[in-house]
Amino acid sequence: MAQTVEMPLWALILLVAFAAVTFASHFLFPSVRWFFRRRMERAVARLNERLERPIEPFKLARRHDMIQRLIYDPEVSRAIAAHASKQGVPENVAFERARGYAREIVPSFSASLYFGFAIRVARMLSRALYRVRLGHFDDRLGGIDRDATVVFVMNHRSNMDYVLVTWLAAERSALSYAVGEWARVWPLSRMIRAMGAYFIRRRARGALYRRVLARYVGLATDGGVTQAVFPEGGLSLTGALQPPKMGLLKYLVEERVPGGRDVVFVPVALNYDRVLEDRLLVAADAAGGRRFPARISVIARFVLRQVWLRLRGRYHRHGRAAVSFGAPLSLKAFEHDRPGAGIEALAEALMARIGAEVPLLPVPLVARALVCAGGALNRATLDRAVTDMMEQAPQAVPDPEQDSDDDAAALARFGVEALAGRGMVSLAGDRVEIVPEERAMVNYYAASIAHHFRACSEEGRDFSASAGS
Repeated sequence: MAQTVEMPLWALILLVAFAAVTFASHFLFPSVRWFFRRRMERAVARLNERLERPIEPFKLARRHDMIQRLIYDPEVSRAIAAHASKQGVPENVAFERARGYAREIVPSFSASLYFGFAIRVARMLSRALYRVRLGHFDDRLGGIDRDATVVFVMNHRSNMDYVLVTWLAAERSALSYAVGEWARVWPLSRMIRAMGAYFIRRRARGALYRRVLARYVGLATDGGVTQAVFPEGGLSLTGALQPPKMGLLKYLVEERVPGGRDVVFVPVALNYDRVLEDRLLVAADAAGGRRFPARISVIARFVLRQVWLRLRGRYHRHGRAAVSFGAPLSLKAFEHDRPGAGIEALAEALMARIGAEVPLLPVPLVARALVCAGGALNRATLDRAVTDMMEQAPQAVPDPEQDSDDDAAALARFGVEALAGRGMVSLAGDRVEIVPEERAMVNYYAASIAHHFRACSEEGRDFSASAGS
């Protein structure tokens, strides 16, 4: 027992290292984790006192526990067995594949990162790039049942949509987004997952993957997690509202527990005087596909360029960005009023409510006036056209009290200056004319508000006679 044992130095170092890791994992780490989790729980409790919709326990569950709960869900277990039988592989192989899908999907929410970092960055970035305006805000939003699961359904114009709505909804709750594969790059993916977002494979068609994703959405919905969904499924390439896709909406409706929480959909509509990715989107539409060379990287390069311009004293914001919140739609009430209507009818109703709220901003207003006039107008006629559109859709005009210069003439003047500054229109005396090579770009902005009005062929006659004067 008292004999001396000799060993190489490297072996001693390994032995001590293994002993230290064992001690830490069995005694130190659990205590440290418990200490920080208790601090986090107290911080969340204080945070929930000021939030309109408190953060639900489901969102705060440990990621490992959530993954285990998901892969052992009875519906997922049946899908694993079916996948193994269909593919001719052992069930443990199919199980590991399902576990991999669950790890991709399940977020790791951090309240401190979301409210301490993300909200501040979102507010700073939004205000740095745009004059942010709150459009219509429906009074009924304050009366939503606190036990209901709230789902924000939004049109998708830009990747800035995430930033704007995250900030503007910060006083109500923490939002959980479905994020596409474009954001699955390190370290962005870890930050996005910590903010409560979950990744989805938009092109995945495997039954096992769809079942894992569907059950996660169902569990989150039953758990009361406030979510944000883009029914269009992707960025609009034309600027106009796109037909809804049923994927996530179907999961939200069909995967919830019958007779459980109500789901209340809040329509959210966004519009911009400048969409950061506009030229890429228009080019992708012209090419006849949805492939464009960059997404989040476009915004990153754009922001860096704006920082450089600020350092040189040449920085300017890019007009207005406006967000409107429409009348909520209760799923239980919808199913009661329209029994057997189906997911398609629900999606159409939601898109109609989103469309009614899309804000009227200077650049889209001027763009549409020019498009409807055939490409050219004099200033006086342009002012009248903008005034007429604002009178036709007053519910879509952002609150004029937010600006002292939001009369029609001022809006038209700003819209013309913004389009001329980007080379989309030319100015010759009192005449404003679309640059032929930029017509697709002007059409893109005009399309964002076209659904508010009659077809151009009908109303263009009202002022096209003076277009060339």
